[in-house]
Amino acid sequence: MRDDPGAHSPRMTAAYLLVASGLLAGAVNALAGGGSFVSLPALMAAGVSPVTANATSSLALYPGGAVSAWVYRKGLEPVAGVSLTWMAIVSMVGGLAGGLLLLATPQALFLQALPWLLLAATLALAFGRRITSAFHGWNGAGSGTILGGQFILGIYGGYFGGAVGIMMMAFWSLVMSEDLKRLQGLRTILVTAANTSAVLLFAVTGAVGWREVLFLAPAAVVGGYLGALLGIRLPPALVRAITLALASLVTAAFFVKSYG
Repeated sequence: MRDDPGAHSPRMTAAYLLVASGLLAGAVNALAGGGSFVSLPALMAAGVSPVTANATSSLALYPGGAVSAWVYRKGLEPVAGVSLTWMAIVSMVGGLAGGLLLLATPQALFLQALPWLLLAATLALAFGRRITSAFHGWNGAGSGTILGGQFILGIYGGYFGGAVGIMMMAFWSLVMSEDLKRLQGLRTILVTAANTSAVLLFAVTGAVGWREVLFLAPAAVVGGYLGALLGIRLPPALVRAITLALASLVTAAFFVKSYG
């Protein structure tokens, strides 16, 4: 007896949703950052629990960031006297701590905290670059301050990670004087460092929905490539406005879901 084609429709619908969200999340990451605003709610809509959805989203979006980090791997020098190696190590340790904290967080508690994490990421998207520009040029922070701040940002990156790259650039501009263009490459590498330890932890502990990753990750890579091509043609102000509108809508929806 043949299976009823309609019996598979929910699973197929989820697969289409994940592929579409992967394309969009990859494009958003390439254009302005904040792809998790797309992938995380899509995974939860597909029936994945909040903590697992966050871990799955981090792993699925990781390859695109790793490819970008590989591109930026050459030409980076110590930052304000702090070696890139030490900053990467601190980021990885922070990412591991953040990942462990995520896995220890009860699902219900994470769902209550999620709107506030999204709000923090939205504010970073909205004001991070403005802070970076306004305070760029400050100098004099010691290596302990820089590494301590990087460790905290690594924890955030491993725990949630939304807009963490912009947060890093804003922090660096507050405590050191570096060329903003150079910070772009540094941001990509250190975000990837924090994510590396977190996604390895998620994979080893079985905290990831591998079926969802198979749909989401390849689509995110394709979306990232297409988004980069699109970013060449679209005005930056338009890209930023669309990303902020999307982030604000998702944040508002999670506040309604959690507290409405």
